[in-house]
Amino acid sequence: MNGFRSGEVLLGDLATGQLTQLCQVAGLSEADTAAYRGVLIESLGASAGRPLALPPPSRTFLSDDHSPVEFSLAFLPGRAPDLRVLVEPGCSSGDDLAENGRAGLQAIHAMADRWGFSTNQLDRLEDLFFPGSPQGPLALWCALELRPGGVPGVKVYLNPSANGADRAAETIREALARLGHHQAFDSLPRAEGFPFFALDLGDWDAPRVKVYLKHPGLSPTEAGSLARMTPAPGREGLEEFFRTAGDLPAPGELGADDEGTDRLTGRPALTCHSFTETASGLPSGYTLHVPVRDYVRHDGEARERAVAVLRGNGMDSTALDRALAAVSPRPLGDGVGLIAYLALVHQRGRPLRVTVYVSSEAYETRPPRETLPTRDRVRARL
Repeated sequence: MNGFRSGEVLLGDLATGQLTQLCQVAGLSEADTAAYRGVLIESLGASAGRPLALPPPSRTFLSDDHSPVEFSLAFLPGRAPDLRVLVEPGCSSGDDLAENGRAGLQAIHAMADRWGFSTNQLDRLEDLFFPGSPQGPLALWCALELRPGGVPGVKVYLNPSANGADRAAETIREALARLGHHQAFDSLPRAEGFPFFALDLGDWDAPRVKVYLKHPGLSPTEAGSLARMTPAPGREGLEEFFRTAGDLPAPGELGADDEGTDRLTGRPALTCHSFTETASGLPSGYTLHVPVRDYVRHDGEARERAVAVLRGNGMDSTALDRALAAVSPRPLGDGVGLIAYLALVHQRGRPLRVTVYVSSEAYETRPPRETLPTRDRVRARL
C-alpha cells in the first residue's frame, strides 16, 4: 500500500501530494507548484474526488495498477531535472472509450483557451482518432511539461488503433499526411505495432509530431540501428543504454550467445520517432524506451539501472532518489514498478537527455519477483 494513503484519502489528494514534492525536486517555485496542483486536479475531473478505497475510475493502461497519473523526470547534465505529468483526463468516464475521448478533447480545448494556444493540428485529426465506436486501449492522454512561470508545455497522446489495430498503420500514414509530413511514414523502421501518435501543442521551440513503434524481442544491436534521424545518434551509446537498462550481456560476456539472453523477451521496448519539419521526410528525434519494470526483481534494481544510465551520461542521480522518495516512502525492495520506463532521448540541436518514468502507485504496489526468466536460467548453467 502506498505510504501516503490513510483514511479516506482521495485520488486528487495523493496525486497532488506527490506532485508538490516532485516540484521541489525540479526546483519549481511555490507559486508554480500551487498552479500545477490546480491544473492536475482539473485534469483529473471528477476522479480527483474519488476515494482511493474505491477501485480505479477506469482500467486505464497508463499504469499497471490503473492509476490515471504518471510522472517523469527528464535529466540533463548540470541542472535539476524537468518534471512532466501524464494524465488521462477522461478517466472519469470509466471504460467508455467514446466518452473518455470526448472528455479528453474537452479538457485539451479548455487548456487551449486558458493558455492561448491553437488546437488546429489536433482538430484536423479528430475523425481519425475519435470514431463513434473506438477500439484499442486508450482514447487520449495529456502530458504536461511543468515549466517555470505556471504555464506548461502540452502534449497529447492518441490511439492509432481507434479504428482497429489492423488499420493503425493506415491511420498513422493519413495523420502524418494531414499535418504536412507526406514522406514521414515511409522513413519509419519496421515494427510490430503503433501504440501512440503524439502532438506538441502550444508554446514549443520546435513542435513535434511523434510516432511510437513497438519492438518485441529487441536486441541491443537492433536498438542501435532503428534511428532514422539526421544526424544519426551514435550506435554505441544506444546499445550501451539498452544493455544497461535491460541487464543484457555485452558481446563476449558469458551467456551472451545463449538463445534469448541478448533480447528483451517480456514487455517490448518502444521507439519514438519525432518530426519537426516536412521537407526531408526524416525524423529529427529518436527515443529508445525500455520497460525496466519487467526486467528487474524489485525497484532497488531498477534504481541501480537508472543510476548507472544517468552517471554513464554525465548526469547527477541524487535528484532521482529524492523523486522516488517523494512519490512513495516504501522501501524499493518491497515492490516493482515504481520506476516504469527508462528512456534515452536524442533530438536534433538539443543535448542528450535521460527520462525516468515514475508510477504514482495510487492503487497497488506490485510485489517483488523472486526470479527473472531467461537470465537466471542461463546464470544457473554457468
